Amino acid sequence: MSVQAPRRPASAPAGPPVVPPAPPARKRRGPLWPKLLLVFGIVLVLASGAGIVGSRLLIHSATSAVTQTNLLGTTKKTEAEGGKDLKGPIDLLLMGVDARKRWAVDDIRADTIIVLHIPASHDQAYLVSIPRDTEVTVPAFGKSKYSGGTAKATEAFFHGAQNGGGWEGGAQLMAQTLKNTTGISFDGAAIIDFNGFKGVIEALGGVHMCVDQQVTSKHMKLVDGKPMYLADARKTGKATKPVVHKVGCRDMEGWEALDFARQRYGLKNGDYDRQRHQQQLIKAIAKKAAGSGVLSNPLKVNQLIKAAGKAFVLDTGGVSVADFMFTLKNVAAKDMVLLRTNNGTFAGTTGGRESITPESRQMFAAVRRDQLGPFIMANPGVVAKEK
Repeated sequence: MSVQAPRRPASAPAGPPVVPPAPPARKRRGPLWPKLLLVFGIVLVLASGAGIVGSRLLIHSATSAVTQTNLLGTTKKTEAEGGKDLKGPIDLLLMGVDARKRWAVDDIRADTIIVLHIPASHDQAYLVSIPRDTEVTVPAFGKSKYSGGTAKATEAFFHGAQNGGGWEGGAQLMAQTLKNTTGISFDGAAIIDFNGFKGVIEALGGVHMCVDQQVTSKHMKLVDGKPMYLADARKTGKATKPVVHKVGCRDMEGWEALDFARQRYGLKNGDYDRQRHQQQLIKAIAKKAAGSGVLSNPLKVNQLIKAAGKAFVLDTGGVSVADFMFTLKNVAAKDMVLLRTNNGTFAGTTGGRESITPESRQMFAAVRRDQLGPFIMANPGVVAKEK
C-alpha cells in the first residue's frame, strides 16, 4: 500500500455544486466516515448510487446501543479553539483497552492511544499514535483520589479509574494528561474495548491485513485449532500450539486481526511497530466498511449496531451525532494518513519510559494549528509506510 501525499485544501465554491445530468460511470470513493461513525458507535446506510441517506430511526438505534458519557472532562475544545461547532479542524481521542471479564473495572490501562485529526478542509484524516510508555506528568484527579505524579501515558487511564473513577475517570485523566503534554484539546473521544471490537470486525466479514514481519502471539494459543487467551488455554489442560502471524497479505477474522495488531514483543521496533499495525487495522476497517456493501445491507447494519454497543464508550463533546455524520461525509478511507511519533523508534529516558522528540513536538503543534499538511511536506519521514 502507499499513503498519498496530503492535499492542499481547495477553496470553497461560491454556491451549491452543480450536478451534471448524466455523469460518466466511475468508481465511487470509499468514504471514511462510516468507519469514523462506527468508532463512535454510529452506523448509517449508504444508498447505492443515490448518495447518503440518514435514517432517524437508524441513528437512534445506533446511539442508544452505545454507552455515552463524559470522557473529555475539561479538555473539550473551547469556543476560542473552535469547539463551538465542527466547521473547523476536528480532533478525536481514541483509547483502546483490554477489558476481559475476569479483570476488575479499575485494573485497566489504555494500551492504544491515538489522536485522529481531520483538518478544517474535512477532506483528509490523520492518525497520530501516542507511545504507551511516554513519560508524562499526570495531574491530580479528585474523582479517583489521585494526587498526581510522573508515569507512563498508559498509566494515566489506570490512575483515573481508581477508587470509583471508572472508565469515565480514566478517560478524563488521560485526556487531561495528553492536553498538558501535547497542547491538543478534543472535539470527541471514544474508548474501544478490544474484546468487543472483535465483533465489529466479524460483522464486517473480516478485514484484509498485511503482515510485514513474522511475530508469535504473546496473548493467544491454539487449542484443537481454536484460538484462546493464554489463561483460558491453560485451563483446558490440552496441548497448545503457538499463534504465529506470518509475513504476507490475507483476509483475517476479527480475533486474528486484533491479535496481530496488539503484538509488540518480538517486533523490530516494539511498540512503534504495534502502533503502525493498529493504524493499519483502522484503515483496513475503513476500507471494508466503505467498499464492501455492508452498510447497504439492513441485516448487516443491525449486526454492526449490536457489535458497536459492546465495543465502544462514546463522548461527542456535546455536538449532535447528525453534525458529526454530515461533517465527515466527504472523507474517504484512502485519504487516511498514518503518522509516526518519534520517527518510529524508541526514544528512551529512564525506567523504560520514553521521551517525545523535538520533531514529534512540532508535529503536535502542527495538529493544534491545523498545519499538518505543510508539516508533512517539510518532514515526509513522519508518514508511516504501508505494505
